[in-house]
Amino acid sequence: MSKNQEINEKNQVSEAQIKEFVLNRFREVKESKQIKDLIKFHTANKYMLMAHDQIVLKILGNIVANKEKSQWEDIFESYEKYLNESFKKEPTIKTHCNVLLHILGFFSADLNKFEKEQFQKLIQEYRDGKITIGYILSEINPIIGQFDKKYLAGQTYFLLYADSSTGNLFDTYCKE
Repeated sequence: MSKNQEINEKNQVSEAQIKEFVLNRFREVKESKQIKDLIKFHTANKYMLMAHDQIVLKILGNIVANKEKSQWEDIFESYEKYLNESFKKEPTIKTHCNVLLHILGFFSADLNKFEKEQFQKLIQEYRDGKITIGYILSEINPIIGQFDKKYLAGQTYFLLYADSSTGNLFDTYCKE
């Protein structure tokens, strides 16, 4: 393990902190009793949920879509049940790589061949245990702004899995 990786691992937020953060935000959404707030919550947490359980993510998406025209109480109750279910699975290298490949899809039209290869190289280094997920996300963050990918900028995945060294957004966001 490299010195850089050791530092990054110390700076990463724990899974327990991530779960607490997201569940606290969900409680706020639930108290609002607004479906639009649930939609925003689900949208912002898509990649974080995907890293935990892609099958449950799909179920949560269907709950939010509310094709059955359920009452808001039932929607929030079902969503909470499956949100908690998603957290029973810990993210793995494989699930994080899946998320990273989805993220790469956002940039496929913007990046040249070399840049795509570099992105793929980062993913492979993560698979090989040479770098952390936080390191990759810190590398991706600048290109989110460069290509104005607002959807990605609003993802808690970047906020929660990024390197949490001094000045990290996680610390700032949790104080709000």
